Formats: sequence, structure tokens, C-alpha cells
Amino acid sequence: MTDILLTQTSIEEALSSYQDPYLNTDLVSFGAVQKIDIQGGKVTVDIHLPYPSEFVKGGTEEILKVMVGNVEGVESVDINIGWEVSAHKSQNTVEAISNVKNIIAVASGKGGVGKSTTSVNLAISLAKDGAKVGLLDADIYGPSQGLLMGVAEGTRPATIDNKWFVPVEAHGVKTMSMAYLTTDDTPMVWRGPMVSGALMQILTQTAWGELDYLIIDMPPGTGDIQLTLSQKFPVAGSVIVTTPQDIALLDAKKGIEMFRKVNIPVLGIIENMSMHICSNCGHAEHIFGENGGQKIADQYDTQLLGSLPLSKFIREQSDAGTPVVVEQENSDVALMYRNLARNVAVALAKRTANDQQIPNISISDD
Repeated sequence: MTDILLTQTSIEEALSSYQDPYLNTDLVSFGAVQKIDIQGGKVTVDIHLPYPSEFVKGGTEEILKVMVGNVEGVESVDINIGWEVSAHKSQNTVEAISNVKNIIAVASGKGGVGKSTTSVNLAISLAKDGAKVGLLDADIYGPSQGLLMGVAEGTRPATIDNKWFVPVEAHGVKTMSMAYLTTDDTPMVWRGPMVSGALMQILTQTAWGELDYLIIDMPPGTGDIQLTLSQKFPVAGSVIVTTPQDIALLDAKKGIEMFRKVNIPVLGIIENMSMHICSNCGHAEHIFGENGGQKIADQYDTQLLGSLPLSKFIREQSDAGTPVVVEQENSDVALMYRNLARNVAVALAKRTANDQQIPNISISDD
């Protein structure tokens, strides 16, 4: 009787009733269900997700067990969820960095929008979800990642054969920054070519090892470093950080246009300081404007990856070198960063083959 009632179709229908909150579709339609095995009343389902899911897969498995268990004839259910980060190469035909699957540039059109703080919490969030993550501080003039990651002042990276830098590990992330090679009292009074050369050196001469993601915290603006990165390295995608202010949004548009010109996909917009929540009464106020990030996302046919509040707590933890996703990983703000990180990972995973290839157009006199 059980064999008659239980079919792959009935199990797929049960699985289809669950909408993955990050893929924004059901797992069957997305193609994440790899195998359904029915042995009498025992059902085993193997699912493969395209984004780091170590933190959330347990809860998903329990939800799916209940859904499949409600199918008539099912006596026991085993849900196995695995995940893997695939490599998504740039449109540029430049050589990839060995063992680094994806380079993601985190950029802003102007300074002061919280880009570095966002980069740190994004990198740590991905690592907490099980990914192998590196973080490069590409702001040669004003490196800040050492402070934000809580790396002790004066820390210097080890070297291998006097050729390779060994990245400094902090909070499960491999980090590299010009701050590790200079002192706080040494300003980088360099011209553009020197800056570009320094970026290339620390990027290519760091022994990153195997990475699912290399997050690059870009300097603000659209100058030499941005062009060097886009032309010399296979950037899989970019993320634009902005605030709702009109001037910040204007500069964010310039950043999007720059990445478009060099054929680097914009995965989405992160709106920082979207609102201020009073610590005394809980009143929320959009002091810098409202819905600016969503408007830009709509204008450029991309997505709003997440909105983050203007928070004293974020600032205090950043200054202390204990990012909020480390210090209070279950707080509301930390969970915002964690969700944002999964949205970034999924936006990259959803890139189709057409997105990754640019047609070769030749022009002749014929």
C-alpha cells in the first residue's frame, strides 16, 4: 500500500511547498534536489545548495522533514543538505589567481558610507556559514582592516621563501593589508602607478590558499586602483555600498557605471545607515533619506542586498576590533549582516552562463 501511495512526484510536491528565503524560489524548481530515494515508507532526499549554508542547513532540513513527513504513506524521512561554492569567472580574459574561486569587490562612490565595516562583517559572515574567505584591504592610502579585524598593531605577515606573504588570520578570515607592511605614522605619499603596483604585489604575492571568496575592500572613488583591479584581475562581481543621502547616491551611480564600463557585474546595492533607531525609545527615523538604495537598484536593474541601520553599537564594536557578527552574533544587527552575506553569495551563484560571457565582436571592411 505504501509503495502505491509514495511516488517521486508526491515527494517533489511536498518539497515544492518550501520557498528558500535566499534563492527566492522552491528547491525543486531551482534544481537543488539531486536525489529522491523511496524504500517502502522510508524517504531519503539529497539537496545541493549553491551558497554557503552551514549555519542554516540544519533548520532547513527540519522544515523539509516535516513537510515530507506529512505525505501519506511516509514513515521516516532523511534530508541531507550539502552545498558548494562554484567559481564564477570574470568576463575579462585575465589569468585567475590560483585556488581563488571568486573575487568580489566591495566599493563605494565616496568615503564615509561604512564600506570597510561592511566588508569586514560580510567576510566574517561568509566564513561563519562555512566558506573559505580572504579579505584584502585595497585602500593603500588609508588601510583600516587591521584595526577593524582586531589585528594587533605592529603585526607583520610571515613570508615564504622571501617571495610570498602569509595572510594574517583573524575571526576565521585570511586578511592582507598595507597596514601590515607600514606603520600608522607612515603616510603613503605615492603617485598612481606606485599605488597600482603595490596593489598588484600584495594581491598576487599573498599565499591565499584555497578560497571560495576573496573580498576586496576597495578605496572610495573610481580611480587608479579600481581600473587596475578590473583590468588585471578576474573580478566575478561587485557590491556597491551607499547611504540614502542624495550625494552618496549620486556617487554610487558613478561606481555602478564604472563597473559596467569594465564588464564587471554589479551583484547589488547595500544601503548603510538606512535609519537611526533611538536607543531610549526605539523610534526609527530615516535621517539620511529613505529608499535611496532601492531606487538605484531599480534604475540599474540590480537588487537591494540589504539595509543596515545607523548604529552606535556597530561603530563601537568596529573601533574595538570585534566586529558585530563576532561580538554578538545573534543580535538583530549581526543577523542583518548574515542575511546580507547570503544574499551576496546567492546573487553570485545565480549568474548564468550568458552573464559570464561577453561576445567577441569583430569589425571588418567587408
